[in-house]
Amino acid sequence: MARLMSMAVIVVVLAAMLHYSAAQTVHVVGDNTGWTVPQGGAATYTSWASGRQFVVGDTLVFNFATNVHDVAELSKESFDACDFSSTIGNIITTGPANITLATAGNHYYVCTIGSHCTSGQKLAISVSATPGASPPSSSTAPPPPTTTNTPPSTPSPTAEVCPPTTAPSPKMNTPSPTTATPPSSQGGDSSSSTVFASVFVSLVSLVMSFFL
Repeated sequence: MARLMSMAVIVVVLAAMLHYSAAQTVHVVGDNTGWTVPQGGAATYTSWASGRQFVVGDTLVFNFATNVHDVAELSKESFDACDFSSTIGNIITTGPANITLATAGNHYYVCTIGSHCTSGQKLAISVSATPGASPPSSSTAPPPPTTTNTPPSTPSPTAEVCPPTTAPSPKMNTPSPTTATPPSSQGGDSSSSTVFASVFVSLVSLVMSFFL
């Protein structure tokens, strides 16, 4: 029984050590660029931070030469304005500087020397309480968009009534009267009768002229 208890304790301790080591990550700010005035402006450190997850217990390493740069933590408003009148904690002037992330939320770091901050030597990060957790937001989330249910529009009567169909012209429906043409055979008989009558009259006149 004692042996089983000892094994259980060892397992718990190992799990705790693994969790602790996994939770602590060292982030070298800017990687090979280090902590300096970046050629790409503030977007250089914004891009660097966007590909990492920062958790409470992690360490930021600012690599810079002493008296050339420094590190100061500011509020969001001071960070945006590069205003160093009220820093959070002391300004670190000796490099390299190691800063352990002790609280969750948004953290803002700048260099206070000359115009380094306005030239882009500034870093904003979001720190989560535990690995995989989303960092707390410092601003109130906007309300969801209000959707208005629009009643379906009633189609106008003209849309439902079929357009009137144009009636065909009476001229098209009423057959046009046609003049009956007498058969050609009847015309032939009439001409023949006329010719016969003329010949008959001529013969009668000729016969009467003999008797007179």
